[in-house]
Amino acid sequence: MEILYKELTLVGLNCASCAVKIEEKVLNIAGVRHAAVDFVNGKLIIEAGSSQEMKGIIEEAKRVVQSIEPGVKAVEETPGKSTKGHGRDESKVLNRQEIIKLSFGAGLFFIGLLFRFTGPVEFALYLTSYIFVGGSVLLQSIRNIGRGRIFDENFLMSLATIGAFSIGEFPEGVAVMLFYQIGEFFQESAIKRSRKSIRELMDIRPDFAYLKRENGLDKVSPEEVKIGDVIVIKPGEKLPLDGKIIEGAASLDTSALTGESLLREVGTGDDVMAGFVNKSGVLTVEVTKEFGESTVSRILDLVQNASSKKAPTENFITRFAKYYTPAVVIIAASLALLPPLIIPEAVFSDWIYRALVFLVISCPCALVISIPLGFFGGIGGASRNGILIKGSNYLEALNNVETVVFDKTGTLTKGVFKVTGIKATCGYNEKELLEYAAYAESYSNHPIAQSIMGEYGKTIDQSRIRHYEEVTGLGIKAGVFGKVVLAGSEKLLENEGITFEAVKESGTIVYISVDGKYAGYITISDEIKEDAVKAIKELKAMGIRKLVMLTGDRKAVGQKVGELLGLDEVHAELLPDQKVDKLEELGSGKAPKGKLIFVGDGINDAPVLARADIGVAMGGLGSDAAIEAADVVIMTDEPSKIPQAIRIAKRTKIIVWQNIWFSFAVKLLILALGAGGLATMWEAVFADVGVALIAVINAMRILSINNI
Repeated sequence: MEILYKELTLVGLNCASCAVKIEEKVLNIAGVRHAAVDFVNGKLIIEAGSSQEMKGIIEEAKRVVQSIEPGVKAVEETPGKSTKGHGRDESKVLNRQEIIKLSFGAGLFFIGLLFRFTGPVEFALYLTSYIFVGGSVLLQSIRNIGRGRIFDENFLMSLATIGAFSIGEFPEGVAVMLFYQIGEFFQESAIKRSRKSIRELMDIRPDFAYLKRENGLDKVSPEEVKIGDVIVIKPGEKLPLDGKIIEGAASLDTSALTGESLLREVGTGDDVMAGFVNKSGVLTVEVTKEFGESTVSRILDLVQNASSKKAPTENFITRFAKYYTPAVVIIAASLALLPPLIIPEAVFSDWIYRALVFLVISCPCALVISIPLGFFGGIGGASRNGILIKGSNYLEALNNVETVVFDKTGTLTKGVFKVTGIKATCGYNEKELLEYAAYAESYSNHPIAQSIMGEYGKTIDQSRIRHYEEVTGLGIKAGVFGKVVLAGSEKLLENEGITFEAVKESGTIVYISVDGKYAGYITISDEIKEDAVKAIKELKAMGIRKLVMLTGDRKAVGQKVGELLGLDEVHAELLPDQKVDKLEELGSGKAPKGKLIFVGDGINDAPVLARADIGVAMGGLGSDAAIEAADVVIMTDEPSKIPQAIRIAKRTKIIVWQNIWFSFAVKLLILALGAGGLATMWEAVFADVGVALIAVINAMRILSINNI
């Protein structure tokens, strides 16, 4: 079934509650399978079933955006073009106009405060000031009521301030609107700065490429370069596309993609990735991927679209905000009407004022704005450390990890096999044994086969090989030099009825037989990664309940690696389907909210990665299969990034919940004080706009997450 995705950039969207309303309305459009507003990046992401449906959906979505936020433009993303500059000049003019109106209105307000005037003059002065300060809010409120949107911030502020005028509190009515507008201005500025900080954090997209032509170098956009083209990268420039070096050598700064501070030395024949920075030397590179498929482009897409996969906390707050504001309005109405009817000597004007304080406080903007900013900041910070987290749902899930299950080869070990021992018997010498093994393994791409051929080091004459057969999971059977050669595991020789003595030593043992007689064995060893021990220690220190390794390697090899690393359990000699069964068995023992991570290479372990609560791929730079397979991708292949990812998740959660509890606590306090007549609208404005501003600033602390 065809599934299409479309992105609209929402230029000028700074209202978090409006973003929620746009998302809800677009989700209800016929044909929409999924829709999400990424408030941080100002994007609307839509999923539909066909291109015909999508056409109509886009037009309807644009109408929805206009109906909810008339000042916001929905611009379709065009490949190779940026919407970054849309609306920039208009926004500046709008801000300048708003500042002039606010300044004039504020001047009239302060004149009214400083000098005494007669009743009608005072009213006229404050009313004029109010129109300059809050006219735009009143107009927006009237428009929204016409569209059936009552419980929004514009309506609440209009109702509260008009209510203040109606009971003779002219200065307070103007002051609340003035400081609300000033607060909104600073809040919008804080959101823009936050977005800019996050964009700068992810500013790894190259701007140009020097394309090599017959008459010299041509400076072009990376999108214009095709596979097979040759580009030149000078010192200090960013690599614009993935490719292979055909001339030159240099030191590359890979930190933008990997988080690693050490420079990487490269030369002719080496693969390089877009986003690396050339620190020395001139490189001539043949392009191997178009820009849209380059590593940097895919990383940016992954990180920027991560906000569409919302964490449970985000979904809860969205649902909560939907009911919270109407509930507060109902309570405010009851507060204004019931006490004067029930309590003797209660005055309507007094209780109306208290109800107005309630109204000013009711908007949950602090929560709706700061929570997505917090999660996206965590995802952005993780990506700068070489950890790609594909959604805030996975970031939040990392807080509840109970069990971490590792693959062995390429995950805890380097996956670089070397021949470390050759033992010949029955009249054969080591040289002959290695030659038989190399010929038998010559058609195989398995790392063990490659290591044997690498040790042999001579050209294989394929004409000397007959009847090649790969025995699944056991080894190779081939005719070599007119003899039947077996090369593989103990079971391979046992199944063929060959008598031999099993070897008990660390490393992978390849047993060799020639014409039905045991000829000896070759020992292959795989080295443990330098930071694997550190990773296991850190995970244990965090309180991870169980650390397990699943491997298809021999039991002796698996047990040896498990002992060196201090793992809790090792399960060896497993086929891919048996790994899935074992993972399900391990998962059945965890707590209801506990999460199980599987860490693999992202290619051979795709079924297990998909079955785990959180699949973590040791992706390596440019591993397409790894980037597609997992929920989290470790770009540096370092196991120590796993505890770092968990620490980032925990820090993000702490800051997000700080915002939630702070916002609730301040609002509940002011609500209680307002109901008791102890809080004025001044405190109420702080509880609304001030708390939102503080929450946004607090969320930005997540951006300082490097090397946590």
